[in-house]
Amino acid sequence: MNNEQLSNPSPSRSKWVFWEIIGVVLVFGLLLILLFAPNSLSQLFDTTIKEVKPIVVDIFLTSEIGIAIIVSVIVGRILERLGFTDGLIRIFVPIMKWFNINPSVIIPSVYNILGDINAAGKISGPILVKANATKEEQKIAIATMIQSPQSFATFVLGLIALSVFNINAFPLVILSIFVPLIVVPFILSKTLYRDTKKVNLTELPHFTPKTRFLQTIFASAKEGAELLFLIIIPAVAAVFFFIGVLKFFGVWTFIESALSSSLTFLSIEPQTGIVSILAAPTLAVAQLAELTASIDPRLIVGSFVLANSGLPLSVIFGQIPVTWAESSGLTEREALEAAIIGVIIRVATAIFIGYWITPFLV
Repeated sequence: MNNEQLSNPSPSRSKWVFWEIIGVVLVFGLLLILLFAPNSLSQLFDTTIKEVKPIVVDIFLTSEIGIAIIVSVIVGRILERLGFTDGLIRIFVPIMKWFNINPSVIIPSVYNILGDINAAGKISGPILVKANATKEEQKIAIATMIQSPQSFATFVLGLIALSVFNINAFPLVILSIFVPLIVVPFILSKTLYRDTKKVNLTELPHFTPKTRFLQTIFASAKEGAELLFLIIIPAVAAVFFFIGVLKFFGVWTFIESALSSSLTFLSIEPQTGIVSILAAPTLAVAQLAELTASIDPRLIVGSFVLANSGLPLSVIFGQIPVTWAESSGLTEREALEAAIIGVIIRVATAIFIGYWITPFLV
């Protein structure tokens, strides 16, 4: 019976499908490459490894950033255990009632500033679900989170850079970091994400967990390590793998050149702007303080605003979709779309502040 089934495959399996054609083309294509250009495959692997290694190993494994992610999860969970989330809800319920928005949309942004963007998603996703936030309110939360610095170190180093160029930091911080926490949810709730609802304090549960303090500390350390090694590093490696492939085929040079020209036009210092977009905003603001004093202040301000956001792209296209799909009610695609909208808003903010607010800051 089994022999008869093997000798008479089903009609659907006997027909060629699209991916079988692609697979056969790849087989013969790779054979031709091995025959006529045997070194090209090794060069491709070498290029991608050289692109991935500095980010994964030098930034996330052996530098302070990897440890900071684990520590930020610990800090976030301790704050949550000490009633920080419930305190935020108490403060923002009256404000968000005016906008007919669930106040929990602010929570990811605050945890983002105090800790890390990955920890913010891990901690805040379940809080939004528990607060009965709609899917569109969860998207508002992600887009709003992108408006705040993805680590406290980025914020502090940015202030140092502003002082080097004698730029008034206080109004810039208010306009670029704290005002968007209120303005962005309001704008999005009236335009793209209208499925929002007013929530009274009595309708919300308490968010402070009842776990013991020692259990909170050790469980959060384990959670932070899992976040780093199982989610962040694979996502970063995937993004920079594709950048390595583009470099191998010679496409990335043109993309990088166009990006540099575009950033200058948008009033963002190109060198540090590219670092913010591709590598690490913390590194970008550290480099910002080392630039010459003759640079146009507009570029410095624009670069500060861009760096104090949810970038780099590996976070937007890799870490946020994966983290939020696991911890919230959104799919990876929905989380990604919200993150992209957040980046667009952040770039627009950098342009506006760089061009029109900078004259009042210097």
